[in-house]
Amino acid sequence: MNGRDYLAGDPARDDMLILVDVFDREIGTESKWRTHVEGLLHRAFSVVLVRDGAAGLEFLLAKRSATKYHSAGLWANSCCSHPRAGEQLLDAAYRRVGEELGCKAVELREIGSFAYRAVFENGLCEYEYDHVFVGRCEGEFALDAAEVSDVRWIGLDALTAELAEEPQKFAVWTPTVFTMTLSECCR
Repeated sequence: MNGRDYLAGDPARDDMLILVDVFDREIGTESKWRTHVEGLLHRAFSVVLVRDGAAGLEFLLAKRSATKYHSAGLWANSCCSHPRAGEQLLDAAYRRVGEELGCKAVELREIGSFAYRAVFENGLCEYEYDHVFVGRCEGEFALDAAEVSDVRWIGLDALTAELAEEPQKFAVWTPTVFTMTLSECCR
């Protein structure tokens, strides 16, 4: 199966994503399918949900569904996605937390952004200008099985150890997202 086939069953494959230049200035739109097949730089976001645990701050990890078009079965931050054409980043972040996790995001705030490029074994390419948001959540989880297969809360020490000792368990962007998050949340 090639990269084009992996996106064939994705209901959002025809969503129009926002293409950007290296300064995150909009330069057009393209379908999710073509964006990932051709490796076009596009706007994306990563959400990290946090809570106060018994031993301190905890972070919500999400395990990507086994049916995802790339990074399937890997742990990542709480939610990752793309704003649609005409959609504001913050609105998209709130929307996708509800769609993927079933809970309500609260107090989301952007803490920074970065660009990365990764080519996957199936030929698809993520070339993203990724905006990182941190916030909290309310309500119970009702996971969208097509997106997320599991979630878990993890403390700072355990997260740091896992990222260092077992990086292969995590999606490629996860270390950068959590480095930014830790810099912001653990000052």
